[in-house]
Amino acid sequence: MPRAAWDPVERLKAMDADGVDASVLYPTVAGVGGETFGRITDPALELACVQAYNDWVIDEWASTSERFIPQCIVPLYPIAAAVAELDRAVDRGHRGLIYPAIPMELRDVPHINGPEYDPLWAACERLRVPVCFHSGSAASIQVPAASDMPPRIAAAFTSIARSASTVSIVVNLLVSRILLRHPALRVVFAESSLGWGAYQLEFADQQAREDGLHLEGYDLTPSEMFKRQCYLTGWYGRAGILTRGFIGSANIMWSTNFPLETSTWPESRTQIERSFAGVPDDEREQMLWGNAARLYKL
Repeated sequence: MPRAAWDPVERLKAMDADGVDASVLYPTVAGVGGETFGRITDPALELACVQAYNDWVIDEWASTSERFIPQCIVPLYPIAAAVAELDRAVDRGHRGLIYPAIPMELRDVPHINGPEYDPLWAACERLRVPVCFHSGSAASIQVPAASDMPPRIAAAFTSIARSASTVSIVVNLLVSRILLRHPALRVVFAESSLGWGAYQLEFADQQAREDGLHLEGYDLTPSEMFKRQCYLTGWYGRAGILTRGFIGSANIMWSTNFPLETSTWPESRTQIERSFAGVPDDEREQMLWGNAARLYKL
């Protein structure tokens, strides 16, 4: 494993070499959505693990440079404990909340669409931090790699399946009424990729019209809710950039995906020129840094 994957000083050197100003941080060992700790049934142990991670990100990374944007994880349940840790973590400097997309698959807790979670979403609104659902945090909606797949093929399969699984997470959020109940909540779908977003939003609007969701109290279409509150992230994404009219230039954030093997590092600028060819400068700047700077208050 390259030192830049785990050493903040070396990470800054890698960022400098690739022309990257800032990096939003996500967990790995804790689970990409904090789900590793979410499976712990001992409340005191779960909280200790969560707090150890949150403090480590501040003490080891954010304290090294303001170019690192820390995001916290919280106890899965009860929600009062999650809100308390979110308050503590944001007070220490965290800029976002990372939460498993399907907490019900980890422990016997209510469905994520339920009102039990409203205090957590309301806390994100109050603190002005986004909630981030990372692709791959919900194993139950991903087909596992076959046992006879060679390791490299299995890794490629898993990466593709993880991003594709975000489709179901987005659909659930657009139909669940969470966004309607919490209009100031901002939601990031991390490592989502982009191209499918245009199709999915167009299809969701069509289905909403056909099924008369406006008659069920939905005063916004799915794409209107998405454009008001949601963000997709990509690190190559030519198809997504070309269909940005459906997704919204204000709803796309660029990533190098470093330090994963599929990162655009150290050729990110070359990849950006290829992906953003023909895009007006104002939209290009929105997607490359403007949206993220506003969302994380940089």
